Amino acid sequence: MRISELLKSTPELLRSSVLPALVAAAIFGAVGQALAFDDKVFDDKTGVKPQSSPWAVFQFGFSAYKNGHKEQAAEAYKYAAENGQIGATWKLARMYAEGDGVARDDYEAFKFFSEIVDQDVEPGSPEESYVSDALVALGDYLRKGIPGSPVTENEVAAQEYYMRAAANYRNPNAQFEMGQMFLKGEGGVKASVKQAGRWFQLAAEKGHAGAQATLGHLLFQSGKIVRGLAMMTAALERAAPADQPWIRGMQEEAFAAAGEADRRTAISLADDILTKGTTNADQ
Repeated sequence: MRISELLKSTPELLRSSVLPALVAAAIFGAVGQALAFDDKVFDDKTGVKPQSSPWAVFQFGFSAYKNGHKEQAAEAYKYAAENGQIGATWKLARMYAEGDGVARDDYEAFKFFSEIVDQDVEPGSPEESYVSDALVALGDYLRKGIPGSPVTENEVAAQEYYMRAAANYRNPNAQFEMGQMFLKGEGGVKASVKQAGRWFQLAAEKGHAGAQATLGHLLFQSGKIVRGLAMMTAALERAAPADQPWIRGMQEEAFAAAGEADRRTAISLADDILTKGTTNADQ
C-alpha cells in the first residue's frame, strides 16, 4: 500500500500522534529487508560510508534501532537528517528528548524539532505527522523553557506553535493544549470556557482521554451531571498510565457528588461511549 493510501485509511488520532512510528514501519517493511543495506552504507569501524544514499542510510538506522544498536542508529539518522530526510530528524529529536540511546539533551531535541517545522511541508503530505508532532514538542518546551539553554519560558510563542498544529494539522494533543490555554487564559488568549470546550471537543473526538475527561468535567459543572460523569468515567478507562491519576481524582470527586440514580445511568452511558466512541458533548 502506498503511504498516501495508508494515511487516508488511518484514523485521525493515529495520523496526528502515533503515525510517525507507523509510517516508518510501513516504509521500511521487515527488519530483515532493511538489513540488506548494511554492507552498502555502514562500516562498523568508520561509520556511514561516503556518498551513501540518505534514504538507504535512514533505512539502515531504522533497522539498527529496532535491533538495539542505537548508537549506530543515531549516527545513521544524523547523516540522513543532514541530507534532507525529515523522518531521520524527527527520530533524532525524539531520541534526545527521551534520552533514548543518547544522553538526554532537551536543547538538542529543541533544535532538531525546529529544523522540522522549518520544512515546507503541506497539510496532507505523508510527512505532515512529523511536523505536527514537532510543533507540539516545541510548544511544550516554550511553555516551560529549557534550563541552562537560550530557550526561555514564552507562553505566547508556545500558543502559536500549538495553534499551528491544532488548526493546520488537527493534532489532538495540540487541540487539548489550546483548550487548556483558553480555559485558563494563558498564552495571550482571553479566557473562554466556550472556546476551551470547542478545542476539547475536537480532541475528544479523536480519542484524546485528557480532553474527554476535561470536557466531561466542564459539562458536570454546568449541570449536565450524567453526561459529564459518563465522559470522565470513559476517559479514565482509556487514559494512559501517566494521565490516570489526575483523571481519576476528577472522576471520583464527581462520582461522590452525584446521586445514585445519576451514577448508574452514567456508568451505562460510559460503556456506550467506550463501545461506540460517542463523545459529542451535545448528545
